[in-house]
Amino acid sequence: MSAETPANPPVGAGQQGGDLTHVWAPQAWISRFDTDVASSATAPATQGAHGSLTGLVFAAKDNIDAKGLTTTAACPAFAYTPADNAAVVQKLLDAGAQLAGKTNLDQFACGLNGTRSPYGAVPNAINPAYVSGGSSSGSAYVVATGQVDFALGTDTAGSGRVPAGLNNIVGLKPSKGLISARGVLPAAQSVDCVSIFARTVGMAVQVLDAAMGYDPLDPFSRRLMLQAEPFRAAFRFGVSSTPEFYGDQAAAAAFEDAALKLQAMGGTPVTIDFTPLAQAAALLYESALVAERYAAIRSFFDAHEAEVMEPVRGIIAAGRQYSAADLYAVQTRIRLLGQQADGMWADIDFLLVPTAPTHYTIAQMRRDPVALNRNLGAYTNFVNLLDYAALSVPSSMRTDGLPFGITLIGPCGSDWQLADLGQRYHHATGLTQGATGMPLPDMVAIKGLKFSPTVQVAVVGAHLSGMPLNWQLTDRGATLGVATHTAPHYRLYALPGTTPPKPGLLRVADGTGERIAIEIWTMPVAEYGSFVALIPHPLGIGTLALDDGGSVQGFVCEAQALQGATDISHLGGWRAYIASLKPAFA
Repeated sequence: MSAETPANPPVGAGQQGGDLTHVWAPQAWISRFDTDVASSATAPATQGAHGSLTGLVFAAKDNIDAKGLTTTAACPAFAYTPADNAAVVQKLLDAGAQLAGKTNLDQFACGLNGTRSPYGAVPNAINPAYVSGGSSSGSAYVVATGQVDFALGTDTAGSGRVPAGLNNIVGLKPSKGLISARGVLPAAQSVDCVSIFARTVGMAVQVLDAAMGYDPLDPFSRRLMLQAEPFRAAFRFGVSSTPEFYGDQAAAAAFEDAALKLQAMGGTPVTIDFTPLAQAAALLYESALVAERYAAIRSFFDAHEAEVMEPVRGIIAAGRQYSAADLYAVQTRIRLLGQQADGMWADIDFLLVPTAPTHYTIAQMRRDPVALNRNLGAYTNFVNLLDYAALSVPSSMRTDGLPFGITLIGPCGSDWQLADLGQRYHHATGLTQGATGMPLPDMVAIKGLKFSPTVQVAVVGAHLSGMPLNWQLTDRGATLGVATHTAPHYRLYALPGTTPPKPGLLRVADGTGERIAIEIWTMPVAEYGSFVALIPHPLGIGTLALDDGGSVQGFVCEAQALQGATDISHLGGWRAYIASLKPAFA
């Protein structure tokens, strides 16, 4: 085999790669192509240098076949050399991407923590004392550290989401059957998904666009029509009535902050009964459903059980004890729980959950590998069983410096909708890409969505999110794009006698102004006229200079109206001024 197990990382990630040699963990890789093999075996088959992914380098989890490399599923005794690429790998190569190699995983994709591999535990990209999450641990790590532009994982119980949430990257878990799983070693074939890791949502959807498509040779592939309309501007998101963080207060605080960020973007939280979802999640490993994991490698397992490491061995062996009648019973139970849960979609556009409710060290996970692994899947295990789409995006750095991610979950076919909102949320966080320290690039258009023509308008006072007149924006379908500042050419005044209180923004001579906090909202052009008609004299719309050198339409005030107004420029913005009016309580 013309490949090597790397002592060093692969050469040359593509457009987004970073230089992080000091944090590279060789155990993230199981095998990779050397330079000569990469130039031939992974050459694009059809579109060549003109494909949509040309110039990008990717990795594949080592339960996904790649011609020229063995497939091990992190079990050396199981290893085989495939004759062909998995269908998804071939599609990516045809689109111009270059495959670097195969990444480590929890053995047979059985785990959510990244420590269940004879090739070594994959560390967290931000803090190596902590778990990377699994089972797609290596794929998440090489993306987070900038070694590749994107990577393929698989997701049965959350393996395409948990590692993303724990490594400050994006994990896109598509609707079941959207990407072919032909050439992917099954974990539980009826609920398996090929997943995508990237440092940005834009990159993930670019890969999804190239990878998706019906495959008649995959028994679980489907022709799916994805929703083409974005979520409404005044969206509603579900949150559990009984949130569980297993005593992790930093995670609980980070999730509360995430919900507030979504509210600032125009969302309204709706409490939902999480019981049917939690009950479905428990069935994945605690019922006859584990028989499907045994069935996936039955012949090998029966002959080589001792070659499988614990606790993977015990989990797969448990599948032997169930009868066909047991499996039918649990499948019926899943359908009933799904119908009970479906009622929530009448009240919400999507469900918001923490990608993982807590974060464990590698040492903690090794001391209690079963219970702690189960905890990591509290918000992921039910998703494929109930046929939902999901997107994990970075949300914040916790107070202890660990990454915290959230997952947006929607009905089957909501993939583009989740990507649109997830991208806007990710960019609003101000986070950098993975562990690279690189800033996020500009947002990209989600090709699968149809948008009406829009206009951007900057607001400075009572129209800010959470302020009394913000409804005039949200009722017209406006969405919050970014919170930023004007150039230092303005002064802000509190106007007397206005209800609700309003400010006036005035451009002044260079050197006498301040940077003033603003929000830039995107509004359908068809609604813009009715919005402008609501603006009272002496306010109006003009062109504002931005701190980054750009400009945008936004609120301004006539100079003569500022007689008797209070100059509040030193506070930097209207929100700070309103806060200064509140009495201090001991």
